[in-house]
Amino acid sequence: MTVSTVKTDKASAAVPPVARPTAPAHIIKDDAEAIAVAHALAAEFVKDSSRRDRERIWPVAELDAFSQSGLWSINVPKAFGGPEVSYATLAKVIEIISAADSSIGQVAQNHLGVVAAIRTVSDADQQKLLFAEALKGTRFGNAFSEFGSKRAADFETRFTDAGDHVVVNGRKFYSSGALLAHLVPIVALDDEGRAWYAIADRGAPGLTVIDDWSSFGQRTTLSGTVIIDNVKVPKTHLVPGYKGYDKPTADGAIFQIIQVAVDTGIAQAAIDETVDFVRTKSRAWIDSGVDNAWDDPYTIQAIGDLTLRLNAAQALLEKAGHAIDRAVAEPTAETVAHAQIVTAEAKILSTEIAIAATNKLFELAGTRSTLAEHNLDRHWRNARTHTLHDPVRWKYSILGKYFLNGENPPLHAWS
Repeated sequence: MTVSTVKTDKASAAVPPVARPTAPAHIIKDDAEAIAVAHALAAEFVKDSSRRDRERIWPVAELDAFSQSGLWSINVPKAFGGPEVSYATLAKVIEIISAADSSIGQVAQNHLGVVAAIRTVSDADQQKLLFAEALKGTRFGNAFSEFGSKRAADFETRFTDAGDHVVVNGRKFYSSGALLAHLVPIVALDDEGRAWYAIADRGAPGLTVIDDWSSFGQRTTLSGTVIIDNVKVPKTHLVPGYKGYDKPTADGAIFQIIQVAVDTGIAQAAIDETVDFVRTKSRAWIDSGVDNAWDDPYTIQAIGDLTLRLNAAQALLEKAGHAIDRAVAEPTAETVAHAQIVTAEAKILSTEIAIAATNKLFELAGTRSTLAEHNLDRHWRNARTHTLHDPVRWKYSILGKYFLNGENPPLHAWS
């Protein structure tokens, strides 16, 4: 493991690109194996998750194990040698990993989203080239969002045509996974204002990744600043991402469902921690008339309520995954809108249960649970940070407009 101590704008010298895998990654054979592999990895990832959060230790070995396991290529189409699992399975995989360590679960999000976008918008030659990278264990990071723009979808990063390659210039932030990526997809605009993924090599001259992520939650997502100074990207790696949103496709819902899965994973972790603490460390309240904290009727009721709401969120997450499968197979205005709507419903419930479960943990477990030695506040910090990605108040608006006025959701990566 590597401990990051770099906190200056000269960080590029201390964050060199990581080596590509020397052995080919495993290829998952089916949905059942994907779930089994996720559980096996999660059992290992959870062991040091608290320490990684507390000390901000980069999950180097964990990411290598994760991407080499084959789980980073599970949405590569069968026609290109991938397992092409259901998006319900993909979401469950991210939930399982996120329950063990939500930062690691989030790091895979943009990689899987870019793989989905390549399926939607790339020609056959580009698909063959880039899917082969994913299948052998290459990790895509991301350099999508920008810090000072008026809206999330406003980009100032641009590229210019230079013959067989393009030259990209700009500055990005919220770049989850870029530090330990092998390739970095950069969202950049062409002369017509259309957004492309310019997939640069992590070690490309002019590409500087800075370790300056200072959020109180999701501390080891390896987000931060990416400086793009005349970075050359071959046109073979220039993906027309805008095509995923100029007509109905499932691309937006795919990015969203992975966010939902991270939050249900956080909620699961918080409920599991609550049950364990109440069963092993908490004391019964003086007026309860019971000897054990787990016999407190109010605690029993609260755990039942939290579990019920988590189960509802998970059920909608699975439903959304199957809706996305249908939209991928047959992308029409109707199938895509349905996938977006069910995913928005799951996003609302997952956000609310993640916040509720991480709050309730301390109320039910008691004052002892706030001691630094337990580091249980990481679950609340992670939930509070991650659920800010897509405001739930706007998800309610999408649902109301759809069900009341028949208005389909907008087509972008946040819907």
